[in-house]
Amino acid sequence: MSAVGKAAGALKSVDYEVFGRVQGKAGPRVQEEEARKLGVVGWVKNTSQGTVTGQVQGPEDKVNAMKSWLSKVGSPSSRIDRTDFSNEKEISKLDFSGFSTRY
Repeated sequence: MSAVGKAAGALKSVDYEVFGRVQGKAGPRVQEEEARKLGVVGWVKNTSQGTVTGQVQGPEDKVNAMKSWLSKVGSPSSRIDRTDFSNEKEISKLDFSGFSTRY
């Protein structure tokens, strides 16, 4: 892809799973707020294994900003041990209209 195409904001999608002390009511809510602030869409949910999993979609630079936040910042009460990202790919359109918590 040309530099012009990248600059125009190619859409990306990535799945993630956050490990550590990351669950609780505040975790998904804070992720929703950060996603909206950054302008990405997708979903988040707590898992039965004690992790938080989700998917983020949006312009590449905004998805990268959310990836950085998920890896290093998280909700105020969380302790992030590691964040795994998978299925990262370029997409032609967004699959979601907002960012939501799944139960």
